[in-house]
Amino acid sequence: MGAAEPRAEQLAEQIRAAAGARTPLVIRAGGTKDFYGNACAGERLDPRVLTGIVEYEPTELVVTVRAGTPLAELEAELARHGQMLAFEPPHYGEGATIGGAVAAGLAGPRRASFGATWGGVRDFILGARLLDGRGQLLRFGGTVMKNVAGYDVARLLAGSLGTLGLIVDLSIKVLPRPAAELTLRLEMDLASALARMNEWGGQPLPISATLWFGGRVFVRLSGARAAVAAARQHLGGESLDDEGAAALWRGIRDHRHQFFTTDDPLTTPLWRLSLPSTAALPQLPDSQLVEWGGALRWLRLDAPARELRALTAGHGGHATLFRGGSGAARAAGAFTPLAAPLAAIHRRLKAEFDPAGIFNCGRLYPEPKAT
Repeated sequence: MGAAEPRAEQLAEQIRAAAGARTPLVIRAGGTKDFYGNACAGERLDPRVLTGIVEYEPTELVVTVRAGTPLAELEAELARHGQMLAFEPPHYGEGATIGGAVAAGLAGPRRASFGATWGGVRDFILGARLLDGRGQLLRFGGTVMKNVAGYDVARLLAGSLGTLGLIVDLSIKVLPRPAAELTLRLEMDLASALARMNEWGGQPLPISATLWFGGRVFVRLSGARAAVAAARQHLGGESLDDEGAAALWRGIRDHRHQFFTTDDPLTTPLWRLSLPSTAALPQLPDSQLVEWGGALRWLRLDAPARELRALTAGHGGHATLFRGGSGAARAAGAFTPLAAPLAAIHRRLKAEFDPAGIFNCGRLYPEPKAT
């Protein structure tokens, strides 16, 4: 790791001092996802001193990168070799880092592509190094898929929002960029769109993203040129020019699309609903934006959290207060409360990695005071 090791040791010393004094720490790099999760306070622990690509062999489709590396910098280097991060992580700002992207566990439009190649953030994490709450440097997993020692622990960091420790570096599986991409636009209502998107999911189509908004479905096709051309003929619709398509999917990924920017999030909270793709919720307004073949639904709605979560749970899903909200909405927590057995597992994991309870306290769920 070379020059990065003294910087990691400096962070470890800060962690050990905080643990000894029971001083809360807030792990924060560029701050582009400060809005996500519950509020937490404490002394800042900044991982941006850990930057740079450690190892990258394009023929192996694996990159090892320090957690404070800007996400845009990593993506640019992968693009130079015709490769990409398969989970298309959102940036939400210029300061986004790869460590923050993994800790947030958020994937972009490509997350629910139809095919075994794609997946969520944790599906591409091969290994990681972590500074735990004792200031110890722990290593999990490796740099190849067959090296599974500790693999699940490395994947556990995806979506942990910094509550288990500070990620030092990550080994990530990457994928080749598709030879061809094309976005189609079709006119249909939401019910028809859900039916069609699920129908397409059972067919051998090179679909890498779907979106419904305002009476229109947008379908991105990615793959071999012949496969994309054949799918275009099969699906019909109107094709977008390359520039317009790229702007559309960037806008969806980074929430710059008009759906996300029209309303004031303080008065109209943004909810993220994770549901079975076929779920029909007639109780919800049509002012939705639907991704992932119907499995991810964004909703602007000022409604009691308890009622909305009960509704989604009845359909086998859950609701996250993603951005905005105040008062009772925020008091209910950003995330759906865990069932008692899962909450116990969460507490045990937190105690194992962070026995003094100093990392991002309460960012995921309320936590008992350390003794």
